[in-house]
Amino acid sequence: MTAEIICVGTEILLGNIVNTNAAYLAEKLAASGLDCYYQTVVGDNAERLAGVLKCAMERSDVILLSGGLGPTEDDLTKETVAKVCGKKLSVDDHSMERIAEFFAVRDIQPTENNWKQAMVPEGAKVLDNDNGTAPGIILETEKNRIVLLPGPPAELIPMFDQQVLPYLDALTPGVICSRMVKLCGVPESQVEDTLKDLIDGQTNPTIATYAKTGEVHIRVTASGENAKAAGKTIKPIVKELKSRFGGDIYSTREETTLEMAVADLLLANDLTVTTAESCTGGMIAARIINVPGVSECYKAGLVTYSNKAKRKFLGVRKSTLDKYGAVSSKTAGEMAKGAALLLKADVAVAVTGIAGPDGGTEEKPVGLVYIGCCVKGELTVKEYHFSGTRSQIREATTSAALILMRSCILKYFSKVTFGKK
Repeated sequence: MTAEIICVGTEILLGNIVNTNAAYLAEKLAASGLDCYYQTVVGDNAERLAGVLKCAMERSDVILLSGGLGPTEDDLTKETVAKVCGKKLSVDDHSMERIAEFFAVRDIQPTENNWKQAMVPEGAKVLDNDNGTAPGIILETEKNRIVLLPGPPAELIPMFDQQVLPYLDALTPGVICSRMVKLCGVPESQVEDTLKDLIDGQTNPTIATYAKTGEVHIRVTASGENAKAAGKTIKPIVKELKSRFGGDIYSTREETTLEMAVADLLLANDLTVTTAESCTGGMIAARIINVPGVSECYKAGLVTYSNKAKRKFLGVRKSTLDKYGAVSSKTAGEMAKGAALLLKADVAVAVTGIAGPDGGTEEKPVGLVYIGCCVKGELTVKEYHFSGTRSQIREATTSAALILMRSCILKYFSKVTFGKK
């Protein structure tokens, strides 16, 4: 069964907002076993929307539309869908009551155009909106199933998860299950090359890779009569992935982020950690602090942007800065060691680099970054060359710092364990 996504809104076309709805819906459709071959963005224009919808109805079984269900004149989605499908609009009493209640509890007087949202195509199923006034709609035709969703993500996501997803699951026989395997520090091209034989021969389950900043996620999806059968099909593939990628896998749980994996590693080994940042300006600290309970191991973070701050707080030597410069392997190493000493932390990670867009030279170009990590006195410093905008370089540096920290902790404890043996 095929699906298609149509996002309605001139503000999306103009770039005023990012179309996160399409990404969210596409991921959900894939997890549900529906093939999504087309996505379209169309402005608030009835004629153009009708054209897009007619095309979608010819080539796809399920059509999801988001946006254009509001009370204003340019909210035309429902009216256009009804017209294309030859359906009349009529008042849905249940929706009228919910809209009236929405305004009453907020002590707001609704305007006349708010009641427009209670108009529903004949024969349609109404989806309650617990976070706004625009109800969702499911309209079934002889060939298609058309789902209308509100545009605001805070309204669309819970409505889709709670009401649309069960409806779509009922359309497909059996169940679809998936498992995410997350790697860090491995290029996507290398991952794909390592998986080429599995991808070429895949039927059920299927394997898909997704590149993230500093990471690659591998989703293994299988269908089966029930969840147990689908999970049994997935299990040997996940085992094979673990065999091929080993320690590069930081999690097989979708909800686990890289910073969560690093924090778990620190907590499991009773380690304290600190950060010393220059070009990232606190981004590493922010990622770590995202993790609940990390206060048990995270001591403090320093943003030592100037040379003076590097010397004063981290003990970076003036001779190091004069001879090698702030962006150097030597400086990164002294920053990491100085932070560990200052905070009496078991682990310290430090970064210094040129994020741009200015400040680069032929010898030290924009994107040059040094990251140092000190674990129980053992220092590792690596040189990186990132590209992109200032924000992209800083984001890549942040991910690389977390990856290096994880690698150094694992390396240290593998040595300790080996020594005990």
